[in-house]
Amino acid sequence: MRLSQEQLEFFHREGWLFLPELFNQEEVDLLAREAVGIYDANRPEVWREKSGAPRTAFAAHLYNEAFGLLGAHPRMIDPVEQLFGESVYMHQFKINAKSAFTGDVWQWHQDYGTWKRDDGMPEPRAMNIAIFLDEVMPINGPLMLVPRSQNAGDLEASHDLATTSYPLWTLDEATVTRLVAQGGIVAPTGKPGGMLMFHGNLVHGSAGNITPFPRKIVYLTLNAVSNHIRNPTRPDYIAHRDFAPIKTVDDDALLRLARAPRQAAE
Repeated sequence: MRLSQEQLEFFHREGWLFLPELFNQEEVDLLAREAVGIYDANRPEVWREKSGAPRTAFAAHLYNEAFGLLGAHPRMIDPVEQLFGESVYMHQFKINAKSAFTGDVWQWHQDYGTWKRDDGMPEPRAMNIAIFLDEVMPINGPLMLVPRSQNAGDLEASHDLATTSYPLWTLDEATVTRLVAQGGIVAPTGKPGGMLMFHGNLVHGSAGNITPFPRKIVYLTLNAVSNHIRNPTRPDYIAHRDFAPIKTVDDDALLRLARAPRQAAE
């Protein structure tokens, strides 16, 4: 999979790119079912809201076959290697849940700020690739992005240990107000299977979900191999220490797995 010149130019200018319905319904249905099973598990990788609802599940690609295939899927890996011009490895893998009625906020932040401070990542040559497992709507806590804010560089941040169950390096209101005045806010929405990619310094956050509609999104944080982390302080299921380049699977690998039970029954 290759991004077009127009897509590359949009990404470099705006700091993000959304590709609708990149994965089909069979592939997404498999991943959504597997995600629910992972959320129900009692594992240290599954973090929960203060209410007990799941917030995020880390490293599912290491203990779940479907997410293992997704983590090496060429539709996700190839565009990032195209942008970075080198091989990438998996810095982090998580399945974020915005549960119906109880999904909590993600404060305004830059991802690279955390990767630098907590993991010792030298440069913002890592990127989040997100796959929608549910329909993301304007009402169920979509990710909000501040276009072009990646050009502001690595911003000063405070370590918020109290607002939610997940510690985060967050930006103050004055900084967010200034950047929004310059770039506005966009909230990409779409059907399950859409893929969102955004720069490590792009400012973003999301509101809580008080609707009956859950919002599950898988995030792959892909880091250039030459930019591997130097001083990790978080558990290795959050900040991986395996810097080997990802070897992609066949494009139909996930679809074959989704169809395997049906074919076995026949």
